[in-house]
Amino acid sequence: MSTTRNLSILFALMLSATVNALPIEHRVPGGLAIVELPSSNTPPVVKYGNYRVTVTKHEQKWVALVGIPLATLPGKQILHVTSNNTSSEIDFSIEDKTYRTEQLTITNERQVNPNDEDMKRINTEAARTEAALTRYTDTLIPDLKLLAPIPGKPSDTFGFRRIFNGEARSPHTGMDIPAPTGTPIHAPADGIITEAGNFFFNGNTLFIDHGLGLATMYCHLSRTDVKVGQKVKRGDVIGLVGATGRVTGPHLHFGVSLNRAMVDPSLFLQQK
Repeated sequence: MSTTRNLSILFALMLSATVNALPIEHRVPGGLAIVELPSSNTPPVVKYGNYRVTVTKHEQKWVALVGIPLATLPGKQILHVTSNNTSSEIDFSIEDKTYRTEQLTITNERQVNPNDEDMKRINTEAARTEAALTRYTDTLIPDLKLLAPIPGKPSDTFGFRRIFNGEARSPHTGMDIPAPTGTPIHAPADGIITEAGNFFFNGNTLFIDHGLGLATMYCHLSRTDVKVGQKVKRGDVIGLVGATGRVTGPHLHFGVSLNRAMVDPSLFLQQK
């Protein structure tokens, strides 16, 4: 039996182990859709827009877990599916959702209106972020129910339309969890550190690749305790809460990316 065949069987078996580990479905911008796929001995390959989608087994059926970008308009969406050497399209629909607006005051004016040198740095960091969030690692099988990275009550700030010093900016693509500086941050699931550094807006930042297009990000840390390329296990301490970058106080910005769409982390957090 070929090595490729062995890997395909192993991959299918590993995916089957996640049978009851699905996140919460919420078919809105910033949410996710769970879409049933054609029957197949091996996992179908699914794309939504330009990005490959997480596929897993649930109740003996293949399903696609589709992250829906915040900018998506309501209505019919199309998945491109390759299964049993056949290509097809599957559609699903999403509803609209209105997110609240938040007014914030930032004392550092450059954090609101960066100068030319700042923009060079920001553009470089944007490329690094894009590389970290667009990985699709099929040798990692993600746990789809995540542990909360820090204790405490998460805020509902995901998707907020933010206005800094009276100027509108992009929607908030993560969940803010208030905590004192120095609070340990734990990896919510197994994965690999794919990016780490001090970013203009996000301060000290980490990214974890959990496999199959699922990634998490952690911003505004006071300290990072891991390095790029390092493997982490669920529950490992990866850094400490801080107030670096564009912030109004210490907290953790926790982001979840699925097929490059930043989605509401609360859909993945393990329910106690």
